[in-house]
Amino acid sequence: MRKLFLSLLVPVLACAQSTGKSETLAVDARQSKLEIHVYREGFLKAFGHDHLITATEFSGRIHLVEAELGKSSLTFEAESRSLRVVDPGESEKDRQEVQTTMLGDQVLDAARFPRIRFVSTAVRAKPAKDGQTELEIEGKLSLHGVEKPVTVPVRIRRGAGGLAADGEAVFLQSDYGTTPIKVGGGAVRVKDKLKISFHIVAAGEG
Repeated sequence: MRKLFLSLLVPVLACAQSTGKSETLAVDARQSKLEIHVYREGFLKAFGHDHLITATEFSGRIHLVEAELGKSSLTFEAESRSLRVVDPGESEKDRQEVQTTMLGDQVLDAARFPRIRFVSTAVRAKPAKDGQTELEIEGKLSLHGVEKPVTVPVRIRRGAGGLAADGEAVFLQSDYGTTPIKVGGGAVRVKDKLKISFHIVAAGEG
């Protein structure tokens, strides 16, 4: 009986050791930053301006498997109505006009699609260097009622009780059913390609 018990126990212990320590971390929105960079183009683009947009309400969970990062996963969600047009150097009137257009039915249609969501499907890790680990996180981004696969490169640094993650990714508005805004018959227009940059701080849930 003892030999039978040991023969069953050894594979279980081996599996536990290979999996390593895991923990669940919660995104701290107060210490994190999510920005969207929108660029202009067109014949008269010198008369337009680029836009900087920040998210003010978002949350996320990271399931971190320390020894095998490829088994880690994450979810992230932002409230569409929490996006704010910053546009340094522009008037409050201009910022408000862009804000209204962005949240309206021409672009985000925030009333119908209140949330932007990312769910990971796979994680690939490179060896740590200078205290940082580089990841490629594949997942599905849901925006404007459309879900598309995306890959996001991320650099993470472990700290006491949590981690910090930095990265950026680009995507096309047209992939998600939105039409880039243009004025003057297209002489000034917003580029289809947007860039998202982020600094995410996450800590153990206690």
